[in-house]
Amino acid sequence: MSDVVSIKELLEGVEVKWIILGNEDFIEVANSGRKPVKASLRILGDNPYYGANNIQDYVDGYTHDGIYVLIAEDDSASLKNYSIQYTNGEFWANNHIHVIRGKEKINTRFLYHYLCVVNFIPHLTGGGRAKLTKGKMLEIPISIPPLHIQSKIVQVLDNFTELTARKKQYSYYRDQLLSFDVGEVNHLPMGDKKKDILYNEQD
Repeated sequence: MSDVVSIKELLEGVEVKWIILGNEDFIEVANSGRKPVKASLRILGDNPYYGANNIQDYVDGYTHDGIYVLIAEDDSASLKNYSIQYTNGEFWANNHIHVIRGKEKINTRFLYHYLCVVNFIPHLTGGGRAKLTKGKMLEIPISIPPLHIQSKIVQVLDNFTELTARKKQYSYYRDQLLSFDVGEVNHLPMGDKKKDILYNEQD
């Protein structure tokens, strides 16, 4: 059984719930802790200092500690392959990235893989200097299967992440997250907030 088939089989007949990144019952936005520091004022240390595209430096101190997904606010090196980063541990976030993570019903690693294949271009503003404002970021829709299915999908995709020589296959398999055929999964709409809070407890 190929990994792409296993992903499709994992999703077959599963209820997929649609939410937006601004749904506070599912997503935590931790932008308030961000703090830009000029290069000349940074104190050398062990913690990564993240900008829009990658680690810009290593500094003493941190703004966040834990597992998060970082989405470029502006200055993404590519708009088509928008800058999405994954962190685990202490790090310093500047003001060119949005800092988010999943709550109880979303695996943050799954959220990372999902956002890597989202088309961000329709959500950008600013003309020549494209920017993903917080308001636009919060409107981005995502679909989430039950938590145990998310974990299994993460296992499949992480296996391919480690095989750099098979990067194309990894990208192809990851795209299955957004390639639901009609009838393969049961889609649930983004209803009112109360209806979006929880899955069936049996999941």
